[in-house]
Amino acid sequence: MTIQSSGDIAPATAEDFRGRPASVGQRVHSVLHRQPALSPAIVLLLAGVAFALLNSRFYALQNLSLVAQQVAVVGSLAAGQTLVILTAGIDLSIGAVMVLASLVMSKLVFGSHVNGLLALLIGTLIAIAAQAVNGLLVTKIKLPPFIVTLGTLSVFTAITLIYAQGQTIALQPDTFLLWSAKTISIGSLRITTGVLLMIALYAVLGYALRYTAWGRHLYAVGDDVEAARLAGISVNRVLLSAYMVAGVAIAVAAWILVGRVGGGDPNSGINANLESITAVVIGGTSLFGGRGVIFGSLIGALIVQVFDNGLALAGFDPNYQVLAVGLLVIAAVSVDQWIRSVKA
Repeated sequence: MTIQSSGDIAPATAEDFRGRPASVGQRVHSVLHRQPALSPAIVLLLAGVAFALLNSRFYALQNLSLVAQQVAVVGSLAAGQTLVILTAGIDLSIGAVMVLASLVMSKLVFGSHVNGLLALLIGTLIAIAAQAVNGLLVTKIKLPPFIVTLGTLSVFTAITLIYAQGQTIALQPDTFLLWSAKTISIGSLRITTGVLLMIALYAVLGYALRYTAWGRHLYAVGDDVEAARLAGISVNRVLLSAYMVAGVAIAVAAWILVGRVGGGDPNSGINANLESITAVVIGGTSLFGGRGVIFGSLIGALIVQVFDNGLALAGFDPNYQVLAVGLLVIAAVSVDQWIRSVKA
């Protein structure tokens, strides 16, 4: 600390603090900033321990199988939502696009007798095209993602209802589209191929985000658009690609949904939009963009399902499940705000 000639203590400078050890809060802040998926992983671990103490059946392989199967649809959808939120956007129409794609796949097979693989490809193209509309409205017309997807949510929902004509489609068990519902047994553990599809989706997107130029550009655009533009990144192209790649994740979720409901149901996935956002936020991805890891969204989806399952096994009122998820979202956003703040 420097001393003025008058005997007064001069204001502290950066040099004065250079050798001072970091506080516990600063260390925690630094770790969570580098590892955004760490805090949701801790929450998941603690929740698992707590629910196992409340009910010994929680860790039964049959129950864990059920949790995995229930998380497959929302987990896949959250993967696509993560890409959009990493760019500092949000997609309120993602669930509606999933239901539309699942209905197109099912109806092509059921009504038009189209080959299951071809129906899957057409449904995937529908999902990508719908997301391209969102991306073009954001990049070309410069509309806020929230407003764009709030509008297309109604548009895609209406198209789905008109296309379905009030019908629920039940597919034959041997249909290719129902392959995602096929059960694989590993001892007493039984998981569906839909769960494996979700894991493969996360593996591919996780690799792309971490090891490719596209992934680095996605983070850069979400962190600071102007800085990314000055660095020579084509911001509009990156934003559009984020929505379109999210369309592929939506198609995977739609395929898993078809397997789960046994066909196409226009009333399925009613809360899928909010559930996907909830999983991403709880998973540590910042709503302000540029920070987060995609595997955190999988952890977030697992946390929501673990809380639903664990509280149900413990005999709690279902309303407490909704309360718990709401509190988790508020806590996750609060932690994100703290992590993004200047270190104390």
